Amino acid sequence: RPLLALVALCALDWAWIWLHDAESTGWQRYAGGIVGTLVAAMVWAGLWATCGRLIRHQHHFRQGDDWCIYPMYDYAHCLEDAIEDITHSLCSLEFKVNREIYDWILDAVGIERPRPEQTEFARLNIDYTIMSKRKLIQLVEDGYVSGWDDPRMPTVAGLRRRGVTPEAIRKFNEMIGVSDVDSRIEYSRLEYAIRDDLNWTSPRRLAVLDPLKVVITDYPEGEVEWVDAPEYPRDVDKEGTRPMPFTREIWIERSDFMEEPFRKFYRLAPGREVRLRHAYVIRCDEVVKDPETGEVTELRCSHDPETMGANPADGRKVRGTIHWVSAEHAVPAEVRLYDRLFSVPDPEADLAEGESFAVNLNPDSLVVVEDARVEPSLADDAPGTRYQFERHGYFMSDPEDSGPDGLVFNRTVTLRDSWAKIEAKGR
Repeated sequence: RPLLALVALCALDWAWIWLHDAESTGWQRYAGGIVGTLVAAMVWAGLWATCGRLIRHQHHFRQGDDWCIYPMYDYAHCLEDAIEDITHSLCSLEFKVNREIYDWILDAVGIERPRPEQTEFARLNIDYTIMSKRKLIQLVEDGYVSGWDDPRMPTVAGLRRRGVTPEAIRKFNEMIGVSDVDSRIEYSRLEYAIRDDLNWTSPRRLAVLDPLKVVITDYPEGEVEWVDAPEYPRDVDKEGTRPMPFTREIWIERSDFMEEPFRKFYRLAPGREVRLRHAYVIRCDEVVKDPETGEVTELRCSHDPETMGANPADGRKVRGTIHWVSAEHAVPAEVRLYDRLFSVPDPEADLAEGESFAVNLNPDSLVVVEDARVEPSLADDAPGTRYQFERHGYFMSDPEDSGPDGLVFNRTVTLRDSWAKIEAKGR
């Protein structure tokens, strides 16, 4: 059987050269066939064999007809490293078999030590994304992403525009280490490294992404009360405050109100109280709806004037706290909610024949909120400034699109791993 395999390999080699090297003369074809036979015999005998140079009598798309001899990768790579004083040549695992040839050629030409060393390690494969440049350029060229700096891309430009810091990337690399075994890294570990870094450096701000108007009926019209809100929580060893205007009309998140709340819903509902972050306790007294659609358009509430920074005097418990911004002073903003690029951990697994990995793209990897409201202290900050929008996640003002004419914020990462339950359900 080994002999038959050798004969078949030689025959295929001769046929390939005869059919695909039409520019060569007859003796050149026979010479190529003989070389191929010798190489096949060496492989069959268990010996390593490699081609140092390629001889092709064909027109080259760059050099024209000036040359017919070209150095192969195994021959050129180690010599280029030595000439350029490279100390370590880092390769992925498939080049492990080339290391013996790498060292042999350096020995053969007399390169003395210290000299380049080839070291192999496993590729970095992260769940819910791809790292292949060939596939990333396909995403760009086919219009699935806006470019190489799209915040969903696992590129340096993409991570930078998303708001990921160099410190977070270094922390992630320290967590996962370097392996010589092919494996996949959970995306949640990257998100953890990003959260852990931004938690200690990002000032807190309030932003309402889906605004619902609240009118505090017993608060004086036209009055503005400035609240000193802390920049950081108590567990972060940084100080500072910023002024927040409190007025009769405010915006809250639409999801923080339910007309018919379920059992463990502790936010605003008819007849219920809730605390406004850094401000008063309010109670919902009336719900205003659109007469045609039935959609809630406004809440009319009353406030307890003794609860600014204090608990109710009569000892009653208020279990929920929600965020808000002044309707009069809030600044409109566009908020881009970026998420994982693919909807499955391994986008290239279990594909049908002829099916592209693009079928596994996450349709919700980018959700654009065009009518958000943010507190006025963000209006004058420079593009590229990072924040934590309380109860939402970590965000950065877009360095390209955000400016005085319109604020744009990119979500870097959520406050919690929202995919954990999805993955557990899938298992």
